[in-house]
Parts: sequence; C-alpha cells; structure tokens
Amino acid sequence: MTQTSNATILVVDDDRSSRSFLADNLTADGYEVLEAGTMAAAQRLLSSSSLDLAIVDLGLPDGDGLGLLALVRDSSQLLARIDATLPMIVISGRDTTVDRVRGFERGCDDYVTRPYSYPELRARVAALLRRRMPTPTMSRLRVGPLEVDALARQAWLDGELLTLSSKEFGLLRALVSEPERVFTREELLRVVWGWDEATVAGAYTRTLDSHASRLRRKLAVDGARFVINVWGVGYRLVDGVPTSMSARHLAIPAARH
Repeated sequence: MTQTSNATILVVDDDRSSRSFLADNLTADGYEVLEAGTMAAAQRLLSSSSLDLAIVDLGLPDGDGLGLLALVRDSSQLLARIDATLPMIVISGRDTTVDRVRGFERGCDDYVTRPYSYPELRARVAALLRRRMPTPTMSRLRVGPLEVDALARQAWLDGELLTLSSKEFGLLRALVSEPERVFTREELLRVVWGWDEATVAGAYTRTLDSHASRLRRKLAVDGARFVINVWGVGYRLVDGVPTSMSARHLAIPAARH
C-alpha cells in the first residue's frame, strides 16, 4: 500500500453523532469507512469485510468494547474470518491508568481519551496503517483471468485494467473474497455501503442492483459471466470463463510492483 488513505476503517460507537463526526472526517481524508453502533453489528462486519483498522468505543449497548477487543485477538476467531492482527484504536472517556492498561491488555494498539483532537487521531491512524503495510502480493486475489488488488483498489481482467467506481470495486472485492459463496443483499449493503441494521431493513435494493448490473457488464468479456444474481437472495462471483476461451484468456497476469 503506497497510500494509507486507501484503507478501510471500521468505526464502532453507539453514539450516532460521535460516529458520524469521525466517519465524515475519515471519509474526507480519503478512507473507506464502515460503521457499527453495536457489538453485534461490529462482529458481523469484522467477519465479513476486508478491514485495515478498527476504532472502537468501549461503551456499547450490547456489550463492553473490551470484549470486542478480546474477541478479535482470540486466535480461534481465524475460523470465523476475523483478522486477529487487525490494528485497533480505543476511544473512551475512561482515562485512568488502570483503564488504559486494561485496554492494552485486551489487545488495543492505541488508546485515545475524550475529548480528543481529530488531527492527532488521524496521525495515529496513519502511523498504525504504515506499520501494517504488507508486501504487494498479500493483497492479491485471483479468479481465473480476474485479478483484484484490495490495497491498491485496482482490478484487471485478462491483464487489462478495469475502470470501476468506488462502490463497484467494493462490491467486486466483497464477492471475490469468497467466489463460491452467495452474499445476501443485506450483507452487501452493510459491507459495501456501510449501512447499519435499521437502514438495511428499510432499504430499497435498486442501488445495489444497478451497481451489480454495471459491474457485470464491465466483466462480460468474450462471453464470461462473473457476477451472478441468485434470485431472491443476492449475488455471487463465479469463475465465468467459457471453456472455449483461448489460453491467452486463462493466463494469470504477471504480478505488478
């Protein structure tokens, strides 16, 4: 990752105004932001999204943020697709030494007390992301002739760079993470659009369907079908390379540096 502003950050805070303030500022700084107002919603996003960092408030309506830290750091969560190494910053009004030590013991990488300065928090976020920067190949996912680089936020088909909008790329990145799994519309609206439970419940899915349709057309080269609409459920990504396609189309593009 050459720029940390390409990162996706999860903001967990039950206070909507505080969560929106932080999400709006991070988005303005170029980050992709997902939001959760409860521990349960945070767990779903942690297990279903490709995240680079999480910012967690300790006071949640359905559990303590310390429990969320411990959950992520539990190595057994690898089976639940939660990244146990995910950088995590605590934001809390609990400012005693005991509170801070407890946060670090449960697994946070940084502890920020309220009231805080957003520019300072932004610098702490950038510092953690720099330390997390992986080698270029770690972010690459391939399905047949389709290659996706989650960190560079780029995708190629048959070695040709695709021109995708931010949401089209987010949708492709979600689907390519598990090519054989059907993602429900609700999952995709939470993961890609960052909508909370209440918004998803009353959502009209034309936004998702229109983005999926455009993405399908952009991937439909020489008869290939990658984005599949599973009627009444959602979408999945499949290796849509027709058997008649030439060896040129089946070649995996060379790694880019």
